[in-house]
Formats: sequence, structure tokens, C-alpha cells
Amino acid sequence: MNFRFVICQLGSLLLVLSLCMAAVALWAGWQWWGGAAEEWAALAALGISLGVGVVAAAGLLLGARRPGLEYLGRREALLLVALSWLLGAALAGLPYWVWTQLNTDIITSHEFLSFASCYFEAMSGLTTTGATVLGGEAGHRIMDLPRGLLLWRSLTHWLGGVGIVVLFVAVLPTLGVGGKRIFQVESPGPKSMGMRPRITETARILWLIYLAMTAAAIIALRLCGLGWFDSVCHSFSMVSTGGLSTRDASVGAYDSVAVEVVCMFFMLAAGVNFALYFRLVQGRIRSIGQDTELRVYIALKVGVIIAVTASLLLAATPIVTTGGGHVESSVWQALRYGAFQTISLHTGTGFCSADYENWPFFCRAMIISLMFVGGCAGSTAGGIKVIRIWIVLKVLVASIEKTFRPNVVRTLRVGNSVIDADHRLASVVYFLTILLLFGLGTFAIMVTEPSGGRCDFQTAMSATISTLSNVGPGLHEVGATKNYAWFTGSSKCILSILMCLGRLELYAIFVLFLPRFWYQA
Repeated sequence: MNFRFVICQLGSLLLVLSLCMAAVALWAGWQWWGGAAEEWAALAALGISLGVGVVAAAGLLLGARRPGLEYLGRREALLLVALSWLLGAALAGLPYWVWTQLNTDIITSHEFLSFASCYFEAMSGLTTTGATVLGGEAGHRIMDLPRGLLLWRSLTHWLGGVGIVVLFVAVLPTLGVGGKRIFQVESPGPKSMGMRPRITETARILWLIYLAMTAAAIIALRLCGLGWFDSVCHSFSMVSTGGLSTRDASVGAYDSVAVEVVCMFFMLAAGVNFALYFRLVQGRIRSIGQDTELRVYIALKVGVIIAVTASLLLAATPIVTTGGGHVESSVWQALRYGAFQTISLHTGTGFCSADYENWPFFCRAMIISLMFVGGCAGSTAGGIKVIRIWIVLKVLVASIEKTFRPNVVRTLRVGNSVIDADHRLASVVYFLTILLLFGLGTFAIMVTEPSGGRCDFQTAMSATISTLSNVGPGLHEVGATKNYAWFTGSSKCILSILMCLGRLELYAIFVLFLPRFWYQA
């Protein structure tokens, strides 16, 4: 194991994260200079944190540098990716904790006084989960944070969207062949997107597409009447399918059909495989329409929207918005709120415009099912991924057919691609592992929470699947209008690990617990 090289590259990654923090600190300083007195504490918190990050990065770079260390093998790539997220979240959460220590007006029960809560919030940001410990009564609300910290909170979403590690590969080509291994480990989905021969070029193309999508989202929201600050923060959350908002009532605070339509469009777009956008740039439009995963993704979305809308109409009960209003369940309103919540939770974004906790059981069951599925492979969305679900279903159908037609041999195909035995096995194993983690996570949360408290089985179950699928909101005590503040520190650590497992698709973390992984080759 080439530990020195891993440590050296980890230092470079922390330096990149610190530079991003410095950019937000400069903006907070500009706001403070313009008269926003509350930004002083945010500026100081960001400044101290980036100083810690630079010192830590310098220590890692200087302490591990040695001539001739150029090779990054598969084990080193796995270790670097895992440490990048685990340590990156610690650095990203530091400004929240420092802010509470510097702010003399902070209430003594604020969640950010606990570093476990700060780590949870940062991991939620970087993994694009969107779960938060903020909200509720005055002093704990999202809008009580200074804008500098709100911008940093949204920026962690944006950085985690395609992946801080992919950004690392794009801007630091010194990794050479090792960059491909990092890209394969970090990029979500059952297989990597080999769009170009050089992996650094692939990473740069991904980020150019990501930047273009972000810029388009900012302009669209601005045209809908949002201010520049809210437009930027919500665009960071949309294109990363993250879901953290600058408002306690999320997108529902604006009560704007135009804003919701823009959000739905970009959430849908962010849940699509980014390799398809590369084909679009190349003019290969026909191949996009022939993509099986995209077809299933859209069909699933349309089908569930129709089902949820019909269920809301049949229930004939008023729809409660996240802003506290009540709307009659007409065809238009049922479609408006049903479509928004379906798209938001299916892609793992987690924006909310209505309190779906009051919806019929059928709607909530469909929503939870979509959390498991998630978006397309190679997208910023969470979940198991549509292509894996499709492969598992095909394997199941083939196995059933085998029971009464044992002599028939069929080639399993998805579109024009043949799915070999290794990919079939990998998809089934991943699906079963997610279900196993779902059960273990629910059990662990029930054990760590005090009996007789707020955590019932439904809450523990939905919190587990929501964090493991990188969605954010769940059901009951972690529903659309609730938060994760009341969990114990132990539960927040468990949920943070689940977020990381879901974002890195399990194996980059699991291998760290195998003794053979640490043996010298």
C-alpha cells in the first residue's frame, strides 16, 4: 500500500476544498463590508476553518512528499476516495462549529454547538443528501444562519454533485493512470463513463456540462423572480440533486408555479446520465432516444406522477404546503404538488413544496419506493439507480422462466448491450446489500435512540433509507416539515456513515474493514 502517495494527494484535495472555502469567505467579507454585520462571525468562522484546512493540507503534502511516488493502484484509489469524503466532511463542517464559538448571541441549545451535528450537516452537503439539523423554533431556523454559511452549505452540495474527487482528477492531472481508478471508484453507477480516452479530459467535460447546467439554472430562477443569492444557492442544490434550501419551508416558501417548474426541469435533468449530455453535444441525438435506462427513468416518473395525482384527487382532502397553507385538491393542484414531490424525491433532491406526511398511504408508499430506485447511473442522483433495478428485474424474470423452460438459454440485454454474468451478479449483490444495510441501519437507529422518545419504527426506517439513498427528508419525525436535530449524537454518526456509503456506493467504505485490503501486495 502506497500510503505516502495517498496522504500527499489527500493533502492536495483538502487544499482544493480550502480554496473553495476561501472564495465563500471573500464573499462574506464583501457582504460584511457592505453593512451586513451578522456576516462578521461567518467571515471569521470561514477564515479560521480555511486556515486549519491549509495547515492540514500543508502538513500532509510536506510530510508525505517523496520523489518517485507516481503510482496509484486500485487499493490506493479506494483508500483515497474513502478518506476524501470522511475527512472532507470534517473540514466542511468546521465553519459551522467555529461560528457557534464566535457568536456570543447564539442560543445555548443550538445544534451546531455539537460537532456531531456539524459533521452530519457537512456530510449531508457533500453527499448531496440534503438532510439537516436546522429548523423549528427561532434560533434554530435555517434563515437564522448568516448568508456566508448558507452559501457554503449550498456550495458543499455543488462540490459533491459530480464529486469533489472528480474535480480533484480534473484539476490535478499529476495522478496519471491513477486518476482513472479514482474516477471509476467515485463516479456513481454500475460502470464508469468512458467518454474520452484520457480520464482527466472526461472529468473536465463532466464539469463543463455541470457548470453550464448550473449557470442555466441560476438564470432561470432569477427570471422567475428570485434574488441572486437564492437563485445561486437553489441552483447548487438542484443540479447536484441535493435539496438544502435557504428557507425553512424549502421551495414551498416561494409559492411560485414558475419556480417549481424550473426546479422540476433541472431536477429531472440532473437525474439523467451525464454521458447522454456528452452525446447531445456531439449531435448523437438518436442514440439518446434509444437509451433504455432513460426510457425507463421517464416512464417510471410519468407513471408514478399519474398514480400520485389520482390518489390525491380520490382522497379529496386539502393539500398542506410547507409554508403552512391549505390548498384544495383540484386536478391542477394535485398534479402540481404530486409531480413536484415525485420528481424531487425520486431524484434524491429532497426539495419540498407540500407536507406529504398528510397524503394517503399509497402516495407515501410510492415515494419511499422511488427513494430506493433513485436516478440514472452516471448522474448526480442517489438511490440504487434505475439501470440496476432494471437488470435485477430482468434477472428475476429470466430465473422464473427457467423453472418451466430449463433448456432455454437467453442472452440478457439492456437495449443493444449484452449484460454479462459479472454485471448481473454485481447488480443483484448491490441490491441485496442495500436491503441488508436498510435493515441494519434501522435496527442501529432504534438501539441508539432512547426508548419512549420520538424515534418509532417508521421514523427509523425512513431516516435510514433517506440517508442511504441520499434523499434527505423521510416520513413521520423526519418528514417534509421536520429535521434531524433531535437524534442523538450516536444516531447522527450512524446516519452520516449511511450517507457516505450511499454516495460512494458501498464498496469504497466496505473494503476498509477487510484485513486483506491492508496487506502489502
